[in-house]
Amino acid sequence: MPPPSVPLRTLGFLTIGSFDEADPRAGHETTLRVIELGERLGFDGAWLRHRHLQHGISSPVAVMAAASQRTTRIELGTAVTPLGWENPLRLAEDLATVDVLSGGRVNPGVSVGPPMRFDEVRASLYPDTADVEDFTYARVQRLVALLRGEPASTFRGTVGIEEFSDRVQPHSPGLADRVWYGAASAGSARWAGEQGLSLLTSSVLKAAGPDDTTDFATQQQAQIRAFREVHPAGADARVSQGLVVIPTDTATPEQRARYAAYVDARTPRTARPQGPAHLLFAPDVLGTSEQIAEALWSHAGFREVSEVVFALPFGFEHADYVQILTDTATRLGPALGWSPRG
Repeated sequence: MPPPSVPLRTLGFLTIGSFDEADPRAGHETTLRVIELGERLGFDGAWLRHRHLQHGISSPVAVMAAASQRTTRIELGTAVTPLGWENPLRLAEDLATVDVLSGGRVNPGVSVGPPMRFDEVRASLYPDTADVEDFTYARVQRLVALLRGEPASTFRGTVGIEEFSDRVQPHSPGLADRVWYGAASAGSARWAGEQGLSLLTSSVLKAAGPDDTTDFATQQQAQIRAFREVHPAGADARVSQGLVVIPTDTATPEQRARYAAYVDARTPRTARPQGPAHLLFAPDVLGTSEQIAEALWSHAGFREVSEVVFALPFGFEHADYVQILTDTATRLGPALGWSPRG
């Protein structure tokens, strides 16, 4: 095994929170149980995907609020909230409220751009303003400014018996410093660095160009380095890598077979850039904890980070997630130099 560069400091996991349309409560309850398990196992963070008009978590802020009342230590994040669907002022109020309720454990991860399938949803989402909505980085800047306590109103004072603030309430000190940006390209990573944000880099990125290498790990490494080159904190700027990682140490033969079939079905898309955006997909990492650790220490992107948010695969059973999380916390994490939180 290659010698580790930096021992893993922070271990998190990401879930999509799938549910059955006919019984959505059961799926949301399962997601909360997974987060509770993560805390018991010593994970540093539980992160939620954001899915609109799908059978996944549409309101991660609400789920984080519920999880905050069933946990005491584990950090709670979104990876990521697409701001094209959000009003930054209202989102700032919700995030600050949950951060206060959780004791300062919220890590908002965000991205920009038009909402997915915007042509089909624009009449419901922005019936009067769709053509003039700003889906640029300015939306992130508005959110961060509001979280920092910059003015949201030109009025502060008392009217009758009601008192009005000119900034988002509640104000949660430190929340703005925990905003992460989900970057798919080197350009967006550099922008996040210039803003002083933290960087979420996942298992999908945009190839820099048709003539550049299609090796995912090499391009992810370049993205991370571009981010840190311009970040005020330099090499200390926080970056978290997210790959689909499936340890099989205590899996049953039936589970191993299903996991292998899942990975095999997804592997062809990793051979070349996909679609007009030239998206590169990282191969899923499947095997024993020892095999996965060896693969990660050899991964150019992983060797740049000391924080990870391993993504749980889609569509598995609760028992599968229990096995994967348990093996990750008790076997893979220690193999990467990580120690669980007490």
